[in-house]
Formats: sequence, C-alpha cells, structure tokens
Amino acid sequence: MGRFIARRLLGAIPLLVGITIISFMFMHLMPGGPDSLYARSGRMNQEQLDAIRQNMGLDQPVVVQYTRWVGNLVRGDLGNSYVQFRPVRDIILERLPNTMLLVGAGLVIAVTFSLIFGIVAAIYQYSFFDHLFSFVSFFGMAMPVFWFGLMLQLLFAVQLGWLPTSGMGSMDDGGIVERIRHLILPASVLGVGSIAFWSRYVRSSMLEVIRQDYMRTARAKGLREWSVFSRHALKNALIPFVTVIGIDIPLYFVGAVVTETIFSWPGMGRLFYDSLNARDYPVLMGLLIFSAVLIVIGNLIADIAYAYLDPRIKYS
Repeated sequence: MGRFIARRLLGAIPLLVGITIISFMFMHLMPGGPDSLYARSGRMNQEQLDAIRQNMGLDQPVVVQYTRWVGNLVRGDLGNSYVQFRPVRDIILERLPNTMLLVGAGLVIAVTFSLIFGIVAAIYQYSFFDHLFSFVSFFGMAMPVFWFGLMLQLLFAVQLGWLPTSGMGSMDDGGIVERIRHLILPASVLGVGSIAFWSRYVRSSMLEVIRQDYMRTARAKGLREWSVFSRHALKNALIPFVTVIGIDIPLYFVGAVVTETIFSWPGMGRLFYDSLNARDYPVLMGLLIFSAVLIVIGNLIADIAYAYLDPRIKYS
C-alpha cells in the first residue's frame, strides 16, 4: 500500500505541472488585467500605469512570470495579492475554514439523503417510493443551482422569514444556533445536486448486488432481510458510490463558487469570484492549485477505500 501511494503521488507531479501551465497561460489570455482597474479610473497617466505593472511583475514575458511563480511555489510561497497586498497563503487560510464548514454540511446532507433514497428505491423497486425518488433525482439534475438558491431565499427568507438570506452570522451575536441558521440554505443548495446523482448510483449498485448468488445464499441461511442488505449488500454496493464521492468532494470547493456568491458566504468560492473580477492572478493561481491538489488527494483516498470495502482488491 505504501508503494502504491508513493507511485500515485509521484505520478501526480506531472499532472499538477500541466495544470499550472494551462491555467497560467489562459489566465494571461483573459482581456484586461490587474492594472485595468487603475486604467479605467482615469486618474493615472501611462507612466504611473507602467510603474504599477513593473511593481507587479507584469512587464515581464509570461514565461518569466510563470518560472518565477513556480520557483516561489516550490518554496511554499504563493505570492502576494495584487488587490489586498497580502500573502495569498494567508488569504486562502482565512477563507478555508468557512468553505470547509459549508462543504462539510453539504456533504452530510448529500451522503445521508443519497443513501436513504438509493437504498429505499432499490429495495422497493418500481414502487411509489422508487418513482418519487426518481422524480426528485431528475429534478435535481435538471435544476440550475443559482435558480434553486434564489427560490430558497425567496421562500424561506423573504416570504416565511425563517432563515437569513445571506452571510454566515456571528458567533458573538447568536452563537452556534445563529451559525446553523445561516448554514442551512447554502448547504442545502450545495448538496441537492449531489443527492440527485449519487442516489442513482446507490440505487443501480444495490440492484446489481442484490441479484448476486451470495445474496440468495445469505437469505437461505435464515438471515433477516435487513441484515442481508446492511451486512452483505450495502458494503459491496458502496464501491461505485465511493468512486463518485472521491471525485466530487474536491469539486465541492469549485462548485461552492456559485453557492457562496448567491448567499454571500465568505469562503474560497466567493474569494475566487471576487479575484476573477479583479484579475488577481496570484490568488486565482493559488486557488486553482489548491483545488487540483484536492482532486488528486480525493482520488487517492477513493482508491484506498476500495481495498477496505472489497478485500479482493490488493495494491502492491
């Protein structure tokens, strides 16, 4: 197992290098730049704009800028923000706990309801529950996230007044209860899309597993039906589910851009949106490389989970 993990980590290095090259290239191909904000103000002449570009290092060729950025990255330095004039690492670490809280809550909602919907739909195939959960799943797949978020705000915040519309609340004002009230709507929006897809994976896997010979053998031994499903079917059916989760968990940080923007949640997604509008290249590159590392780690964790769920899988 140790050798397998080492090989996967070493193999991820060329992938990460390729991601940084492509991201850096396309980022500099975007119209405008960090200095465009100063240029649009009309308060600076060309000499002042050139001085700003020189201080930012934007007067150098893209290859030189990329080489300098990679050199700093190897030393753990993500550079300084062009807008906030602070280390990118500090900015990301400030927003990371907020995003992890939102992503964690969204994952709890998604995993819980995906398992419930998928297992019940498989056990009672073609029943009312199966058709109901299928309708909910297809609705979740087709539903735009931003529209769903706005509808939840309109219903629960504006019309009913049960929940706040935006922000994450202050622990000093309402404590943990107030934080949870602010968390319910964005976490639900973040998790509902995954429920739609993941529940279908669970249902399909469960239907495939319950038709296997060892399931009939377990029933023939006199085991209760729930014991057959929980001890024999669910563990094997979770293998494809773990694959999807391992890939989607890092993407939650990417998908949080829309959710955090709609609900003004001060996390990394909102930071990415604001940095994109400001053409804050160092912050954008820091967030992109962070997301790429999360995707690599997520896939590695999924591979390790295979060996736990299925003893037939061996890594050497």
